Amino acid sequence: MFDFKNKIAVVTGGARGIGKCIRDNFERAGATVCVIDVLDNDYFVGDISDKETLERFAKRVIEEHGRVDFLINNAAPKSVGITDGAYEDFEYALRVGVSAPFYLTKLFAPYFSEGASIVNISSSRDRMSQPETESYTAAKGGISALTHSLAVSLAGKARVNSVSPGWIDNNYTVYEGADAVQQPVGRVGKPTDIAYAVMYLCSDMAGFITGENICVDGGMTRQMIYHGDCGWKLEK
Repeated sequence: MFDFKNKIAVVTGGARGIGKCIRDNFERAGATVCVIDVLDNDYFVGDISDKETLERFAKRVIEEHGRVDFLINNAAPKSVGITDGAYEDFEYALRVGVSAPFYLTKLFAPYFSEGASIVNISSSRDRMSQPETESYTAAKGGISALTHSLAVSLAGKARVNSVSPGWIDNNYTVYEGADAVQQPVGRVGKPTDIAYAVMYLCSDMAGFITGENICVDGGMTRQMIYHGDCGWKLEK
């Protein structure tokens, strides 16, 4: 379905989970993928919370390829809560989840090819929360807002969209019962569900879409569930 031959894609947090799935699928579609991650990988190991690290990474990508077709800001911020989370932890989460995507976009902006696409990975937590997840939720809310702002600023240069995953199981576990049916589609999500959405937004098929956030959560945020519904019970 997707033909990305001779395309250059940049994926942050591409060494595992959703990021690795995105990388693998882009490579299967013919793209050359440049990954940055704190985990070991075959392209660039580094912490995107650090400004100089981002500059070194961007410099290498441009020196080797001269352009960027797709930028996927996927690296996940740290999650800490209001009770035990330190100021430094919260600040670090925002650097990873919001500042780094902003700065990478700025660094690559002069090198985006015609028809370039940026996809930011947000979360359904940009609109809903669990207790003690303030840093992660704030970062994901920030990247969703940054998306439509960048879409306006980069009009004519790159399309900018975001994807908000719901419950995605990186081990492709098959769930049954309440875990499954709390999503109207009847199952928990897989990394490929997110990778395919990202690839669509990067393709010419999405050429009229920019500044949008697509929630890929099996409908979970649209289904009201009360105590006793769908096998779900609130326990305190």
